[in-house]
Amino acid sequence: MATEKFEVVHDAPMLVGESAIWHEVESALYWVDINGLTVNRVHPASGKYSSWQMASEPSALAVDGDNNLVVATRRDLLHLNTTTGEETPIADAPYDITKVRFNDGRVDPAGRFWIGTMYEPRDQPAAEMYVLDQGRLRRAWAGGMTNSNGLAWSLDGRTMFHADTTTHRIDCYDYDPATGVHSNQRTLLSFPTDKSAPGYGGRPDGATIDSEGAYWVAMFEGGRVLRISPQGEILREIMVPARCPTSLAFGGTDLRTLYITTASHGRSAAELAEYPLSGKVLCTRVDVAGREEPEYRG
Repeated sequence: MATEKFEVVHDAPMLVGESAIWHEVESALYWVDINGLTVNRVHPASGKYSSWQMASEPSALAVDGDNNLVVATRRDLLHLNTTTGEETPIADAPYDITKVRFNDGRVDPAGRFWIGTMYEPRDQPAAEMYVLDQGRLRRAWAGGMTNSNGLAWSLDGRTMFHADTTTHRIDCYDYDPATGVHSNQRTLLSFPTDKSAPGYGGRPDGATIDSEGAYWVAMFEGGRVLRISPQGEILREIMVPARCPTSLAFGGTDLRTLYITTASHGRSAAELAEYPLSGKVLCTRVDVAGREEPEYRG
């Protein structure tokens, strides 16, 4: 376990901060506040902050070829021009928006934007996975998960990582970057599900890959971030001064600043008193660099 020095990137707490992504061209960090209905940006060097209000809950972001954003919201997928604020529709949500919303998303090595869903009744594993491929949205699979999270790809693009937060499990698949076909599902790591048990360490949420191929995951309700080898070995544990870290991004000029979004919504008064940084965007310096995220190729 490592104890790190953390800084607050943006002081106003988010309700549910998510989908941290580093924009290389702008040297800026983007993220969403799902329940706050905002897309957010900060330039760490200057501290300048901007935000955009969405009509429904934003949950996942990708940088496109024009250095703007693709935003997944409950109702739709859209392009967001961050200079003008103009929104351009891409596709309507292909599900019942009263029960389902888009959740975590990530661009694969070939430029496809993968976005999983959250099945909000949580009474069955009815979430789905969708892929935005050159402007067309298709369903990749359905079921087998309730709260899709933790998407990432190995350095060679041949392994796809994915987490179902509800089952506390991280899976991996063989992956063909040329076709986008995944196969051979297997469990990389699973975590205890008894939240009342001593030493409960949370459940996997957002994730990313570093330049050495290790998988970093935010452990929601565990107050920690884990670095995991491609074989499922926990290489490092970093305790976070918020009980509910939600997503991760490597940024900065050397990609060695680890940005962490957190949540405050629905947390108890006692927890918020114990973790006053809950909901804030945090960062810490790490020894290993991340890697530049691929852009969406529309």
